[in-house]
Amino acid sequence: MSAIDRSHALVPVSAPARPASGTAAILVIWLAAAAPMAVLAWVVAPRLIAPGDPLPGLVFWRLMVVGMAWQGMLSVIVLKLEGVPFRPAALARRLWLATPTWRGRPAIAAFLLVPVFAAVGFVGDDAAGAWFQGTALGQALAAHTPSFAFIEHLATPEARGRWDILALAVVSSVFNYGLGEALLFHGVLLPRMEKAWGRWAWLGNGVLFTAYHAHKFWIMPGLLISCLCYSLPAQIFRSSWLAVLIHAVEGVVLIVAVLAVILGAAV
Repeated sequence: MSAIDRSHALVPVSAPARPASGTAAILVIWLAAAAPMAVLAWVVAPRLIAPGDPLPGLVFWRLMVVGMAWQGMLSVIVLKLEGVPFRPAALARRLWLATPTWRGRPAIAAFLLVPVFAAVGFVGDDAAGAWFQGTALGQALAAHTPSFAFIEHLATPEARGRWDILALAVVSSVFNYGLGEALLFHGVLLPRMEKAWGRWAWLGNGVLFTAYHAHKFWIMPGLLISCLCYSLPAQIFRSSWLAVLIHAVEGVVLIVAVLAVILGAAV
């Protein structure tokens, strides 16, 4: 039995036959997730930001949360179309929400790889991002990016005591690392990609997850390493929990940073 055992059932035997998981269907689902994010970021956000708003990035961020919440709804729609029963056991099998396995046996030790892949993702993204931003294209894209899109611009005196920003960060993390992006890309799409692309599903998933970030186009190429670090262990050990946990390390950093801004500004 191979490390990536395609013989595992994704749905119960009693479930209705699912539609073919071809490349075209995968790309349609990807587009249904990526296009709304781009529209919300670059069409809707500029029209909702009031002139003189001291924290325009909050409008942008809230819209990104709306886009990720839509991805949770999209996941439900896809699962319904596939005929997956909405029962815990069936959903767990379909979404790879199971203990990591290796050669057909439980591999709890795989969770020890979470900090390793998280570190590789951070370092790899920093290196790739620095390289890209040093190119002519990277500099041009950064120059044309509205300032409200840079989350670091929220670190201003106006953020003093703004606990609503922490609440936004928590809700954002729920949909980013759980019920939105993670659910769609690593729970719904990755198993479906394995049926279509076999052992290379992790690579396709990482590339599509990177390309999905059109709302962060100025750093998009620098996200590839971390996106691959989510999908590779998830497919090898057939557990989307690994992708969720590796991705969620970023959320911990985010929450700490937001707290530092809120409390630091008040000192």
